[in-house]
Amino acid sequence: MVRRALADSRTRNLSYAAFFGLVAYANVVGYRSTYPTVRSRLDFAHAFGGNASLRLFYGRPYDLLSVGGYSAWRIGGLMSIFAAVWGVLAAVRALKTEEDSGRQELVLAAPIARRAPYLAALMASGAGVALLWLAVFLGLLGASLPAGESAYLALATVAVAPVFVGVGALASQLAPTRRLAIELSSAVLAVALLLRVVADTASGLEWLRWATPLGWAEELRPFTGAQPLVLLLALAASGALLALAGGLASRRDVGSGLLASSDDAPPRLRLLSSPTALALREERGSLAAWLFGAGLYAVIVGAISTSVSSAGISNNLQRQLQKVAAVSITTPAGYVGLSFLFFILLVSLFACAQLTAARHEESEERLETLLSLPIARRRWLAGRLGLAVAGAVVISLACGVLAWAGAASRNAHISLASMLEAGVNCLPVALLFLGVAALAFALIPRATTGLAYGLVAVAFVWQLLGGLLGAPKWLLELTPFQHVGFVPAQAFRVTDAVVMLALAAAAGAAALWAFGRRDLIGE
Repeated sequence: MVRRALADSRTRNLSYAAFFGLVAYANVVGYRSTYPTVRSRLDFAHAFGGNASLRLFYGRPYDLLSVGGYSAWRIGGLMSIFAAVWGVLAAVRALKTEEDSGRQELVLAAPIARRAPYLAALMASGAGVALLWLAVFLGLLGASLPAGESAYLALATVAVAPVFVGVGALASQLAPTRRLAIELSSAVLAVALLLRVVADTASGLEWLRWATPLGWAEELRPFTGAQPLVLLLALAASGALLALAGGLASRRDVGSGLLASSDDAPPRLRLLSSPTALALREERGSLAAWLFGAGLYAVIVGAISTSVSSAGISNNLQRQLQKVAAVSITTPAGYVGLSFLFFILLVSLFACAQLTAARHEESEERLETLLSLPIARRRWLAGRLGLAVAGAVVISLACGVLAWAGAASRNAHISLASMLEAGVNCLPVALLFLGVAALAFALIPRATTGLAYGLVAVAFVWQLLGGLLGAPKWLLELTPFQHVGFVPAQAFRVTDAVVMLALAAAAGAAALWAFGRRDLIGE
């Protein structure tokens, strides 16, 4: 059962591990090369050390003049949040999803103790935590940080993961469904993050840092006065949560939860008029989450555009940026334009997520039930693609408006019209990836998720690294991210946008034709 749980989680664990290791390595190398002198580091610390907007993500900085202190702030502050997200997803997937699918009941029909699947899930989650730690450690070690301090920073980064594995495990015992377990766990994570944000930004409320696991990770203080005894809090909390969840798992009925659930409820007929409306009903929570996350990031980008552009950017950083993108960040418009490269990535990932959701509906055989009604298969897929396009448009324009609002709050002279244009600039690349993902869904459905996310990741990484490595121009232009202007600092590239949209439409049309001719395929 442990081997099965490890095999089931290998894609997620390896993806997170690669991400953690890359972020750890890139932050150390980037800081060392961008701010090589004491003077440049003093300018950086003066510009960003007291910026309340940055503390929302990274927490409180304790030392921005050393490579280790900066790494502890950027890597430990941000990646601990991702470690918490991983913990919730790992626990709920290993426990509640297995119940919802009916596989847990089949396993327990064999002569297996009730606690055995629970312990197997915990062992697999523990292996995942160890893999994340190893990825961060190797990333830091590869960037030439000392081994001992690197190991401790990696430990501080992933220390919250076991706590939120416990949160997810307990929510899986309380909630009757996987969706509710995710919602309960996410609510706990949101409260934990809110407490850390308040502690890091509000004067006199620093004590709240001790009320949240994310605050404990910050108080471990890698490279800035280590406090390893704080680890006892994380160990105690995770042990208590996992023990409580284990006790409940051996006593409750499989497929149920301790929270009251009812089989009877007043009918809710909203958004049941068509397959597309049903898809919107099922995905509205996800759409709201994407919109909230992207909008929050957009406000922060706009709010810090003035301070970043006036921070005294080093010549070395300017040369590196010229290799990646011919844009200067010495003006608010330049910084926002460069930052919107990441919004293009975000909207592209949203498009992939919509096709992944469509594939999930097919693999769980819900689509087979839906298509037993007089509903054309191509009409269903066209509706899903239309919903994805509409969601991408809403997110892109919202990012433009909210980034403008953030910039306006700091008196950055960026017009609303130019920021709406920046939002529209996100769409050609995102819709191209949507069309490619739809074609993958129609031709090789089992590979939809891997191909969709993989192509986006490879294209984006090549955009960042290709210029730095001095790759030929024709090779750089293989990535769609190379064919966008950094609006509002640069002009919108109309011709490139039209070509990408035409390719997206052709891929979408081919996907509709192919999907109408293939069999439905489950897991």
